[in-house]
Amino acid sequence: MFRIKITISSLVLLFLSVKLFGQQVYRPLLSEESLEAVNRKFSIFSTNNNSQFLHVKGKPNAGIVWIKNFLFESGTIEFDVKGKDVLQESFVGIAFHGTNDSTYQAIYFQPFNFRSNDPIRRKHAVQYIALPKNDWPYLRKEFADKYEAPLLHDVDPNGWFHVKIEVSAEAIKTYINRDKTPVLVIKPLLQASWGKIGFWTGNDSDGDFTDLRVLSKEKNKSINYIDDRVTIGHDISQSSN
Repeated sequence: MFRIKITISSLVLLFLSVKLFGQQVYRPLLSEESLEAVNRKFSIFSTNNNSQFLHVKGKPNAGIVWIKNFLFESGTIEFDVKGKDVLQESFVGIAFHGTNDSTYQAIYFQPFNFRSNDPIRRKHAVQYIALPKNDWPYLRKEFADKYEAPLLHDVDPNGWFHVKIEVSAEAIKTYINRDKTPVLVIKPLLQASWGKIGFWTGNDSDGDFTDLRVLSKEKNKSINYIDDRVTIGHDISQSSN
């Protein structure tokens, strides 16, 4: 009886905290039916402990695997991602506020620069873009070091790392591996009110993604699937696209 009372009290506190901060938590399901690829093919891998991860296959130019029936305005996007330490073949991140396949904002990482001996390359570890007008060559030329940044701490370029992106109309803040200090803070260049979220990879880049969760300040009007069991996995191929 005592345990039941504690459980009920905990649920009440959790409900109150959600109501207080006005956020809804969404964990989109990884499946062929819930994803739509643009200039990419993908595979979904699962393990015997019911975890999943998405593998995006590299191709020339950038590509996105959009999440269907999900629109996002402001809040927090969290996920785990893995690239590789191969020069110019690992650009991995997340696109958001997508209104079509060529209009969106994105935060992405270049793991091959994480441990580079070149200090200039290390400054290009994390990058913001806002397409179609603000791709990385323009931003780097016109606003050097403003929309990209080095890491604050060492991160394995061949391993999984955690990303948290806080999105508002005033600022986009990016955190890595649960650091309390953001690695990059910028003012958004694309003023989209609502838009899609997708797994983004750059030119010729593979990428692995898992454990996506979105904390939205607005109730999502489009989502129709939630999975509470998506965690990192490494084993058996389940499906491919």
